[in-house]
Amino acid sequence: MLRKRSLAGVICLLLLLSRPVFAQETTIDSSWHNARKNVIRYDLSGAALFGFDKYVVFGYERVVNKHQSFSINGGTVALPKLVTIETDSFYLQKDLKNNGFNISADYRFYLAKENRYFPPHGLYIGPWISYNKFTRNNQWTFRKGSADEQLLTTETDFKIFSVGGELGYQFIVWKRLAIDLVMIGPGISSYDLQGKSTGNLTEEQRAKLQDALKQLITQKFPGMNYVFADKSFDASGSMKTTSIGFRYIVHIGFAF
Repeated sequence: MLRKRSLAGVICLLLLLSRPVFAQETTIDSSWHNARKNVIRYDLSGAALFGFDKYVVFGYERVVNKHQSFSINGGTVALPKLVTIETDSFYLQKDLKNNGFNISADYRFYLAKENRYFPPHGLYIGPWISYNKFTRNNQWTFRKGSADEQLLTTETDFKIFSVGGELGYQFIVWKRLAIDLVMIGPGISSYDLQGKSTGNLTEEQRAKLQDALKQLITQKFPGMNYVFADKSFDASGSMKTTSIGFRYIVHIGFAF
């Protein structure tokens, strides 16, 4: 909740800063030849949600004509640091590995009747596609008895593939500063969670450990408590589902 409030505060601040300088921008009567057609940007919202040291994604947008552009984004991602998970059988010791990557793209149609400026400034709609992969290895303590404990290792692989449509607005202020807001981005997503563990466990113990792995994903990943609400791992340690997805992003960048 604190991260969401911080993100909302950042968005409001950026909008307030941008209001006084809109009039400085290139109007539709200016030369298309001299308009800036490139933007390099940073995913501010992802970093605010997952952690600035965990989510480092940059993007590039290229305007292809007076009303359209495409963009690509990519970078390293990782799940946020988690609080301790403890059950009557298992205790989360530490992270051994925590990394991943994100790659996405969209194609934007800037609405000529709604915009006074050349793209990349203005209101846009368009399709988007995204792929995320998270890898996490954890060490657990398995409690067999009050004085008998065993260390176990789990390997978690989480993949998300999404497609959808978006509505957004990008401001170009002070002639160079790009503030890109993807405000509405509904879509459909395929979720594939794989969890493997070492050690000799009974089926009941393995089920408890897999439940703890599920908690690791749903604990801090927005929306996963809904996606996996009625799902459980199968015998091979896999949990897959398809569900409605959503994209909302705040980018900050440099136009040139």
